[in-house]
Amino acid sequence: MDIADIATADYIEVPVDRRLGKVRSIFEQEHPKGIIVIEDGEYRGVITERQLLQSHVEDDAKAEALAKHAPKVSRTEDIRETARMLVEGNTKVAPVFEDGSLWGIVTEDLILEAVLDNLDALDVADIYSTNIVTVTESDTVGQVINRLRENGISRLPVLDDAGDLTGVVTVHDVVNVVIRDMSKATVGDRRGEVERVLDLPVYDMMSNPVETVTPTVSVEDAVRTMLAEDIGGVVVTDPDDDRRVDGVVTKTDVLRALTFTEEQQMDVQITNIDLLDTLSRAEIRERITAAADKYSDMQVQHAHVRFHKHNEKLRGTPLIQAQIRLRTNRGQVAGTGEGYGSDNAFHVAMDKLERNVLELKDIRADEEYEGQLLRKLNEL
Repeated sequence: MDIADIATADYIEVPVDRRLGKVRSIFEQEHPKGIIVIEDGEYRGVITERQLLQSHVEDDAKAEALAKHAPKVSRTEDIRETARMLVEGNTKVAPVFEDGSLWGIVTEDLILEAVLDNLDALDVADIYSTNIVTVTESDTVGQVINRLRENGISRLPVLDDAGDLTGVVTVHDVVNVVIRDMSKATVGDRRGEVERVLDLPVYDMMSNPVETVTPTVSVEDAVRTMLAEDIGGVVVTDPDDDRRVDGVVTKTDVLRALTFTEEQQMDVQITNIDLLDTLSRAEIRERITAAADKYSDMQVQHAHVRFHKHNEKLRGTPLIQAQIRLRTNRGQVAGTGEGYGSDNAFHVAMDKLERNVLELKDIRADEEYEGQLLRKLNEL
């Protein structure tokens, strides 16, 4: 199946000179996955809801200020490769071209709907993220925005003082609150209104009840829930206690799973690949392979490397966060690090990953030793 079978010519477009305040209103009223920005009828980029949240650009600025050049997809492109392009481009929508002209768009939802019946072969445990970032009910909207930005994620489980799951807050929730309150404020009141909104507690804006799944649920069932509820992800909870958060599984995690291969060579996927300096995909693969080889019984099926740029800079070089997550026959293992420039950030993350691999090896060795002792004791 290729993109021609699922792409759509039904999309929202705005001119480059449309004010961002109007663009925000479109997201509030029509909830598109993204908006195409055009100039004189020609494609110039896309704007997503997350971009609006992460941007410091004022409402009076023009759409061109936020237009992002999402990967261009041919109508004859393979679905697996398109899924990779969306993940590595860190976008939920991409323009589809035919003979050099913009034909339509493809979204993550269109891809997931097309492959839904084939997702029962995977369980949530195979793909969900265990690197959990959470907030409490008393945290503020400002703190939520900072954590969403710093971690490049779209949703945060909300916990009470006992650490139990009570809700979830998403990029969409934040955008809705900001747009709703800003629309009530006049220009003179805006600064004070912004400060008031940022001080609102999470409890006032979180969604509840929360859509949850356990690690043993099939990916197909999890995606059906996301599509039916029109949400970007679900919280993964402990099978024995649905108040305890184990992780999160998102539509992006599922798209990433579509790119998994059974080839001998480890599959590496890089999100925000445009942030790479001198590193190549081959060099990243070599470093990860070398780290995994320190545990001879570990085979890496898939590696995901994600780069995220902070606003801070040193001599013109941005502060980058690198996150590495490996899907292996021994479970998931991860490493995170920060540095100025993607090369430095990647090396810091790799050091952490190697320590975690060795720790996993030691834990496995201890478990095997304990098993041997128990077997000997039982023989006495």
